[in-house]
Amino acid sequence: MHAASPGGLPACSLAGTGQGGRSWPPSWPDVEPIEPIDALSELLQEERERIARLWAKRLREELYELDLPGRDLRAPLRRLLEELARLLKDRPDEVVQLWPEVVRPHGAFRYDQRFESEDLAREFKALQAVLLRVYSRRHGQEVEPGVAELINELVGEANASAQASFARVLRTEEVRFREAAVMESVLHHMDVGILLAEADGRVSFATPPVSRLLGVPMRSVVGERATTALAPVLAQVNARHATGEPFRVTDLPFMRALKERGPVRGVMMVVERPGGGEASLEMSATPIWEEGGELAGVIQTMTDRTEAATKTRELMSAQDELRRLQGRLLQRTRAQALGQLASGAAHALNNFLNVLRLRITLLRREFKPEHLDALDKTVGQVGELVSRLQEFNVQRTEEVLTDVPLDTAVREALELARGELEQGEHPLGVDLVLGDPGSVRADAGFLRELVVSLLLAAKDRMERGGRLALTTRPDGEGRLELRIQDEGPPYAVEELARLFDPLQREAGAAQHALQLAVVQAQVQRWGGELTVENADSGKGAAFVVRLPQVREAGVEEHAPQVAVTGPRRFQQTRRVLVVDDDLDNARMMAEVLGDEGYEVQVAPSAEVALQLWEKRRFDAALLDALMPEISGWELARELRKRTPQALLAIVTGMDVRGQNRANLALVDAVFRKPIDVGALDEFLSQSEAPTAEGGERAAPSVPPH
Repeated sequence: MHAASPGGLPACSLAGTGQGGRSWPPSWPDVEPIEPIDALSELLQEERERIARLWAKRLREELYELDLPGRDLRAPLRRLLEELARLLKDRPDEVVQLWPEVVRPHGAFRYDQRFESEDLAREFKALQAVLLRVYSRRHGQEVEPGVAELINELVGEANASAQASFARVLRTEEVRFREAAVMESVLHHMDVGILLAEADGRVSFATPPVSRLLGVPMRSVVGERATTALAPVLAQVNARHATGEPFRVTDLPFMRALKERGPVRGVMMVVERPGGGEASLEMSATPIWEEGGELAGVIQTMTDRTEAATKTRELMSAQDELRRLQGRLLQRTRAQALGQLASGAAHALNNFLNVLRLRITLLRREFKPEHLDALDKTVGQVGELVSRLQEFNVQRTEEVLTDVPLDTAVREALELARGELEQGEHPLGVDLVLGDPGSVRADAGFLRELVVSLLLAAKDRMERGGRLALTTRPDGEGRLELRIQDEGPPYAVEELARLFDPLQREAGAAQHALQLAVVQAQVQRWGGELTVENADSGKGAAFVVRLPQVREAGVEEHAPQVAVTGPRRFQQTRRVLVVDDDLDNARMMAEVLGDEGYEVQVAPSAEVALQLWEKRRFDAALLDALMPEISGWELARELRKRTPQALLAIVTGMDVRGQNRANLALVDAVFRKPIDVGALDEFLSQSEAPTAEGGERAAPSVPPH
């Protein structure tokens, strides 16, 4: 009787399916016979390394709480797949009987790595899922019944064999003694300190890491009440909260757990070690209960988070710098300068964002992800800001008219100008009275820029600060009205007469008038009007924009997607070359990809990249678009000549919609900074391009990130 497969499917016998179970029912009409063993053998011969990598990756996700000794999770999986491939090729008729014997020692091996029986089952379930996934992707998302039956039976028999071996080891006295010895070693040598407190507050046990983390011996504390024994220790190390307040004994997690009779998580304490320097310690406590429901004591853990805390402070400092950059993005108030500002500022800011995203990825692997969610959200918001800034540069060369909700354009413009409005000795407040009047036919990017220009022009009139009032409403004549009311001095009659005259020569007024003339001309091209009115109250004036209302919702015109045509074939990607003149970006990119299993080298320039490319074979290259002397596009052309089948991708903080098609055809994908590491891994892990119409191979559909 065969065991069930890990996925819950019955392990199907191959008897009666032909020699070695090599074909599935040939009597079906219009179905070409398939040889399951040959098909699976071919899959393992060509995709074995990729299957091992995906299997290891899926297993790491399934068992994220398991601390596996050693770093190479893939090696034992690769050995199992190599043996299966050999048996499928050399002993196809006996593979179902022989492979479980090969797998049998794997159960004992996994026991030594502290696997549970359920973990072992998940491991083989992951193998089943990976085999079916890789096979289906190679065969047009289809898996023949015969192949599926063979995979189910092989995986089910292997799982049963490994489970039997696991159970035998588990039952032996030798394993129990070894487990006790391992536990003793772990308690004394792992980086996490463990402290045990009794129900009366007496400290009964402390592992050596507690002394190492605090920097003072704990011998005098064990056996004593915490309230008296730990107070001198905390004073000696100058223990304090992250906010700087002194850390008291009653603040310790185990003391709180005894009082609250519940778990306490994530308490941070900063200490000064006698040898110099500060350490940030994270502590948690869990109560222990007797069978009768009585509280027996509390276990407290203590972990060194100094490096993570330092990185978090650096990230917060970078976040503050981003806010300052956002405020400086709009310091040049003239409409003609905004497009130039957007291009250069967006590239520099996106480089900065890319460093943050890669650091966040690394921190997630060694620290709790929830501590960084807020920072990651901020990075996303700044990235959206950069995208809107880049639209200014694109839309100056090609105006695209769409139905734009007026309130949406006002909110986005206010977000862009907020840093300029709120800075300085006399910041401006803003009152929004938006009536959701509908949409206007305009260029979305230029409309935002137009509103920004009027906001900054109003700010120039209020040197002592004050408030702006932004109001939207229908004017009753088929138009929508935007009113920007300031609290500056009212205009004189002669000022109103020449406010939009670009040829006036008064000192300080020429550029202001030119700006307003450009804005007025643009509004008029859209069928509207721009006027200036003094307030009826005699205090302040208002810019008033009136544009025709869209009666019926039109179809929004989207910016064209970048279509990238790449080489005609791809290969399994293992070695990757990262080329970027920003070494911080390049090194962290290499570290992230290295953790994903790739072999990565870094080149700080195109010249170094070409030298490395000549010395060894690379399967893929990630190229920064803007580099001194030789750009990423020119480098892509040279690399394509040398290795036509290599995967090439441009990584840039710029908008590539202005690139010519010849350049885009050189690469297989374009990634926008900040980079989505998951999409990048998916791009690099492909082995074959999808088929396009006409039988040609097209580059993978990777959106610009």
